Amino acid sequence: MSLKQYIASNSERFLEELVDLLKIPSVSADPAYKSEVFKAADFVKNSLEAAGVDQAEICPTAGYPIVYGEKIIDPDAPTVLVYGHYDVQPADPLELWDSPPFEPVIKKTSLHPNGAIFARGSADDKGQFFMHVKAFEAMLASGELSCNVKFMIEGEEEVGSENLDIYVQANRKKLEADVVLISDTSMISLEHPSVTVGLRGLAYMQVEVTGPDKDLHSGTFGGAVANPINVLCKMIASLHDENNHITIPGFYDQVQEYGKEYRDQLNKAPFDEGEFKKKLDIKETYGEKGYTTIERVGIRPTLDVNGIWGGYIGEGAKTVLPSKASAKISMRLVPDQEHKSIARLFENHFKSIAPPAVKVKVTPHHGGQAAVVPTDSPGYRAAEAAIQEAFGKKAIPTREGGSIPITALFQKVLGLDPILLGFGLDTDAIHSPNEHYGLDNYFKGIETIALFFKHFHLQGKKK
Repeated sequence: MSLKQYIASNSERFLEELVDLLKIPSVSADPAYKSEVFKAADFVKNSLEAAGVDQAEICPTAGYPIVYGEKIIDPDAPTVLVYGHYDVQPADPLELWDSPPFEPVIKKTSLHPNGAIFARGSADDKGQFFMHVKAFEAMLASGELSCNVKFMIEGEEEVGSENLDIYVQANRKKLEADVVLISDTSMISLEHPSVTVGLRGLAYMQVEVTGPDKDLHSGTFGGAVANPINVLCKMIASLHDENNHITIPGFYDQVQEYGKEYRDQLNKAPFDEGEFKKKLDIKETYGEKGYTTIERVGIRPTLDVNGIWGGYIGEGAKTVLPSKASAKISMRLVPDQEHKSIARLFENHFKSIAPPAVKVKVTPHHGGQAAVVPTDSPGYRAAEAAIQEAFGKKAIPTREGGSIPITALFQKVLGLDPILLGFGLDTDAIHSPNEHYGLDNYFKGIETIALFFKHFHLQGKKK
């Protein structure tokens, strides 16, 4: 049976198994789901074993485990290291989901006439890393596996991959490979297949502004005591100027300014601004003055408030002057911006702009470096060839606004440039209610990943 025949004849089972994985609420950010995260790790290990790896193991860390598996068919053959993550974002706000986030449903949409699977983690990253497991199974069963393969699937990507860094540092020999293959990004569309060649970094902070030592009556004390919510809002508003340029001193010192030729090339990627606005139900795009939408999300850093809270938010009215107000703030970074340095710049600046009437606490959370992947490597050429064969079209190189902190780690520690071969779409609502992943994307991804192995073997790249 050929690889394509195997995928076609097992497609129903491939989908059922993904549904079972998506039912597990493996939310790494919330300790309430701790047992479910471990359950997801067991599921991944069992899936790798069922697919045919020689060995699979659950590797403990100080946090959630890393699942490792491998199949060595020939010590002289090229080795592909597959990375993915089985943890997912919190599903909140639950009331905005059309169906329960951990009860997967398949629905047809205008963008997915053959159906999409709606569930938390469907596109980020369970549906995408599971394509690799099924592609491996299909290659092995059809006798078309031409490369050795190692799997490293972690459970902390959504909270910063802190323990993956330790694991990779300690297991360099075990993880030796010729290329790292990752599907945790998106492509422009199935009509315009693309390969991501750049990702932004991340610095994530939490801030807390404290005024009085307890909540106060807003009539008795309003106007005499600083309101932490008012102060926090003013401080946040001051972080951008009238051109949406970030005002933190030193923030842009390491930001590379690209010339017209490079920017023109970047903007040649198929992009319909009107369709973009229509999909998001917005009248206008918004961002740093002097840059296109593609440039803003690809080559420019950003600062955004991801959550803000304080005071009374229940039903009805409560005239309270709150004791505290807090916010979560993330900064997407570009190459050469070191995330720990940016975190320190932010902390120092944020504390400096606080009025004496309040106290400010800044707590750094996770972060990671930006990464740029060369387009002249054997791995990238294999990805181009795989897309050409699967889609009948040339791959478009793109730079994506999201962050995968471990991409730079693989470059630094393992000396490997990851190939970011993602099959999601920017409309998949990852990190949002009603996250979904197209069935066509899922099955096309399985096919293309198998073709990547074939073409990478043909490249003859072996260290």
